[in-house]
Amino acid sequence: MKSLTKMKKVLWLLVLMPLVAFASQEVHLDKAPVDASNHESLQRGARTFVNYCLNCHSANYMRYNRLLEIGLTEKQIKENLLFAGDKVGDTMKVAINKKDAAKWFGAAPPDLSVEVRARGADWVYTYMRGFYRDYSRPSGWNNTVFDKVGMPHVLYALQGEQELDHETHQLKLVKPGALSVDEYDALVADLTNFMAYMAEPAKQQRHQLGWFVLAFLGLLLVLTYKLKKAYWKEVH
Repeated sequence: MKSLTKMKKVLWLLVLMPLVAFASQEVHLDKAPVDASNHESLQRGARTFVNYCLNCHSANYMRYNRLLEIGLTEKQIKENLLFAGDKVGDTMKVAINKKDAAKWFGAAPPDLSVEVRARGADWVYTYMRGFYRDYSRPSGWNNTVFDKVGMPHVLYALQGEQELDHETHQLKLVKPGALSVDEYDALVADLTNFMAYMAEPAKQQRHQLGWFVLAFLGLLLVLTYKLKKAYWKEVH
C-alpha cells in the first residue's frame, strides 16, 4: 500500500514538473496599444513594415490594395510602398530566397500575415522592444521574449543597444539610437497595430456589423413583445 502511495506521488511530480518549469519561464508581456480605427497609426505601421520587415519576411495573405481601406490612395501606395515592380493588386511577397535565409538565420523567416493571430499583439509588441546585445549569439543579439532568437535586431539603428541585467532580468539602454525611448515605443506600437490589422483586415467591419445586428435584434424583440401582447389581449 505504501509503495502504491509513493508511486502516485512520483507520477504527480512527473505531471507537475513541466507545468512548474513552464510557469517559471513565463515572460511578462506589455499591453499593445492596438486600435484598428486609428488610420494614421496604421499608415505609419505599414511604412515601417514595408521598409524594415518586408526585406526578409513576406505577408502572402495581404494585398497592397487593402491599404486603401486605411486611408491611403493608390498613388501613395505606388510611390511610397511598392518596390521592384510590384503592382497594387499583388500580395506582400519577399524576394529573399528561403534556402539562403535558412542558412543565414538558422531558419527561414516566417510569413507575418497572421503572426499577431498566432502569438498575440502583446507578444509582438514586447518582442520588438526586447532585443539586447548578446555576443554569444551568431547575430550578436538575443531577446527577452524569444530566447536564442535567430533574427537580428533590424531596428537597432532606431532603438540603440540594450543590455540585460541577468540578476534583475531588466533591460538597460546603454547606447541610444536615432529615436528616444518613447519615440521607439510609439513606432513599435504603430507597427504592431498594422500587423494586427493585417492579420484580420475585416475585424473592424465585423465589429460594426455586429452592433447593427444587435440593434436590429433589440428592435425585433420590442416589436415581437408588442405583437405578443396584442395577440393575447383578447384571451386574457
